[in-house]
Order: sequence, then structure tokens, then C-alpha cells
Amino acid sequence: MSKKPFAAAMAGLLLGGFALSPIAADAAALSLDQAVEKALAADPRISETRHLVEAARTLVEEAQASGDLTLDVNAFLGLAPDDNGGFFSNGTHTCSTLPCSVNRDDSLDGVSAWGNIEFKLIKPLYTFGKIENYADAARGQVEVKEGDVRIRRADTRLEVVRAYNGYLAARDTRALLEDVVERADKAVALVERWLKKGRGKAKQSDLFALQTGRSILVKYLNRAKAVEAIALDGLKVLTATPLSDGLEVAERHIRPVEMPAQSLAELQAAALEKRPEVAQLEAGLRARRALVAAKKADGMPNLYAGVVGSVSGSGRDGLESPYVYDPFDHAGATPVVGINWRWEGGVTSARVARAQSELNALVEKASFARRGIPFEVAEQYHQATTLNDSVQTLYDGSRSGRRWMIASYADFEAGLEEANKLADAFQGYVLAHTDYLAAINDYNMAVAKLLYTSGGYE
Repeated sequence: MSKKPFAAAMAGLLLGGFALSPIAADAAALSLDQAVEKALAADPRISETRHLVEAARTLVEEAQASGDLTLDVNAFLGLAPDDNGGFFSNGTHTCSTLPCSVNRDDSLDGVSAWGNIEFKLIKPLYTFGKIENYADAARGQVEVKEGDVRIRRADTRLEVVRAYNGYLAARDTRALLEDVVERADKAVALVERWLKKGRGKAKQSDLFALQTGRSILVKYLNRAKAVEAIALDGLKVLTATPLSDGLEVAERHIRPVEMPAQSLAELQAAALEKRPEVAQLEAGLRARRALVAAKKADGMPNLYAGVVGSVSGSGRDGLESPYVYDPFDHAGATPVVGINWRWEGGVTSARVARAQSELNALVEKASFARRGIPFEVAEQYHQATTLNDSVQTLYDGSRSGRRWMIASYADFEAGLEEANKLADAFQGYVLAHTDYLAAINDYNMAVAKLLYTSGGYE
């Protein structure tokens, strides 16, 4: 048996052909659709993206709440100096000329306690679009995050398809190798009997050739068992099934799926309509336009109404004149209508320019996506159609390879076939059938990716 081509084929099949991602199923036999539903329900990465959607919604609430009443309070305790001089004569603490409050002799070493409260209750009346545009920008961000949820669900579905088909292919490969190893064992035992009895056309070199081929088959059989076990554990992981629990899949063998009924043009049109990335780009553009408008509005004033006031008290004498303001002893409040304007010409212009540049960059990205997405669909469509043709061809080759192996084995038992010819038949059948299984796996994944790129996965 030629070792190099067989080893290369099996290594490619078992190590590269089945790119397995974690997925899971139940202790009961699961179909692919059931495995997908369990994975979608159990995947914490989907829950993570949903939480990010809720976080984005709070930005909308925050922007809208900027138009509500706001209360600004500043309160402190401090020390006030004793009243001395001015209206107070000869260093006394008593007011002698103007109406004054009753003297409170609670000062301590030239100072007294001082408490002060200032408050503002403000309601914005008009902000020149700041609140509305920042809220619109936040809504666009929510839609972008909702698109992330759709993308994560589609990614999980694709992982399930990859793992499920990978497990079936690995299991079928293991069954194939067990069958061929069993036949190789019988051939080795037959040659050993012939050599022991001195009968037949067998030579010692025939025994060595068959034993060499068998050892290679056993090596790849063990590797196939490992890949099968890994794939099964991967299925358990994604569906939140404990690794210690049993798991069975409903399908007995890997089989090629049906090609989508739509034409390439129809799939490309569907992709531009259904792909979550397209909706994300549109939402992102709306958000960026709103953000540009908001940055421009930042350069405009805010009109407001409200109530402002302050209360202050200390241990010193209070002045009761309506014409003199005493910062240490007073109380007052008034309704107001005002304008607040923080003008930063250069800073505001730079922020507007930055927002506009980011909007322009997103416009260019959207333009490329409208060209790139149809190409992705076309790439997967051509891959799927080509592999579909290969699957049928390799199926015919696999059936012929099995007939070749069975016929060669029957001839070998009858003493009509040489051992090296039997080894070639073993090799030919194994290569043909493993290529067939790998082709089915590749084809099924190409169809899954075609559905993914055309927006068929939600």
C-alpha cells in the first residue's frame, strides 16, 4: 500500500476537512433544526449582545431626559467673621443706625457658624435641536446593536451546521475505516495461515505489505475516533448539554442538502435587502447625520425657564435693609427666563468637522458594501454549485472503489490476486470514500454559507 498519498489524504480529511466549531444537542436524538434551536436558546453570546442593545437604549432615554426639569443644589457649612465696624459703632456688635435683627451672642473668638444653600430648578424651553438630534443618533446606535444580535444568531446557526455535519462526517469516516481495518485483519490472518501451511501464492513480503497498510489504517482510525469525540463534545457545549451526558443525532449518515431554489440574482437581491449588515449601515448613516446636526446645534444657545434662589444664615447680626445684600444672612427665590450660551467657536467647528468626516467614511463603507455583498453571495453560490457536481462524481467513484475492494478481496481469498493489488484496492476505496465524505461536508457548508451571506439566517 502506498503510504504517502493515503496519509496525505487522511490527514487533510481528518485534520482540515472538518473544521469543527462548538455546538450541542440533547440526550435524545436531535435533528439539525432542533440542534440549531437549542443552540440559539442557550448561547450566552446572543444574550450578551441583547444586553448591549438595552445599554444603547439607555442613551436614548438619557438624551430625551435632557429636556426634563433639572435641580442644581449647592449647600455648605462654613465660618463667618463677626460684624465689626461700618454700621456698628465703637467695636460693638450692635447696629445703631439701620434696622437690624436682634443681636445673637453665639460667636466664638471672632467667627460664627455660617450655613448656605443655593438652588436652581431649570426647564429647557428650546435647544436648537440638540436634544432631538442626540436622541436620533442614539436610536441609530440601538438599531446597530440590534443588528449585532441578528449577526450573532446567524453566526451561531452557522457554527451548528458546521459542527453537526462535521460530526456526521467524522462518524462515517470512522465506520469506513473500521470496515476496511476488519478486512485488512482478515487478509493478514489468511496470509499467515497460507505461510504457515505453505499453501497458496503468498510470500512473506505480502504479509509485510498488508501489515504495513493495516498499521496506517489503524492510525487514521484512531484519529477519526478522536475527531468524532471532539465533535460530539462540541455539540454538547453549544446546546448547554453537560459533557458527561449522552448525545445522539437523528441523521444516520451525512447527506448532501438541497441547493437553494433561487437564482444567483435573486439571492444577491435578497442579501441587499435582508442582511443585517445592510440595515446596520443604514442605521449608522442616520445616526451619523443626526450627530453632525447635534454638533452644529452645540454652537447655539439654550433657552430656559425655572426658579433660582438661595438661603444663608450665620451667628452674626443680620441686616434688615431691602437695599443692602447681606451674603451671610438672607433668603430669596424668583422665577426666571434666561439664555445659556457657551460659545467655543474653534472647538465646535472641529467637532462638527470630525463628525462630518466620520459620516463621509461611513458613506464610503456603505458604498463598498453594496458592491461587496453581491460578490460574497456569488462566491458562495459558485462554490456550492461546483461542489454539488463533485459530490455526485465522487459518489460514483466511491461505489466503484468499494466494488473494486470487494472483488479484489474475493480474488485474493481464491488465490487469484496478489497482496499488493489488494492493498491498492484498500487504498483506492478509502481515498475515494473519504474524499466523498469530505466533499459532502464542504458542499453542505458552502450551502450554509450561501444562505448566511444572502440573509437567509436569522
